Amino acid sequence: MRVDGLILKDELRVCLRSKRSLSQWLCETETNMLAIISKYQEELNLATAHEHKVAGEYARVYAEKEARGRVIDSLHQEATMWMDRFALTLNGSQELPRLLAKAKAMADTYSTPEEIHELLPYCQHMIDLMAHIIRSR
Repeated sequence: MRVDGLILKDELRVCLRSKRSLSQWLCETETNMLAIISKYQEELNLATAHEHKVAGEYARVYAEKEARGRVIDSLHQEATMWMDRFALTLNGSQELPRLLAKAKAMADTYSTPEEIHELLPYCQHMIDLMAHIIRSR
């Protein structure tokens, strides 16, 4: 029985060593797993922050595009309104050409600055251009 007791005592020591070894290995594995989880959590946080930054930038760019579109639409409406008014003036009467002819006559009659003489052909050109645009509509 004594031999059996020694054998069991040796087996118990081996089991205790094995148990300590497994416990130590488990602690190291747990530490490694926590480090890996922490690393991936940090990468996830960085990816989430980048996602929010990109989403914010997209929203800003989209809002600017929408604002630019509204400004362009507003300018187009205003230009169309003025074109329509000018068309009514040109089509409905000869008021602009008559006023321009009167201005030319006055410039030829009276002493006028050179800038006025340069402006009158430009005005005639603009009237002709607008009349052409209106006719081609």
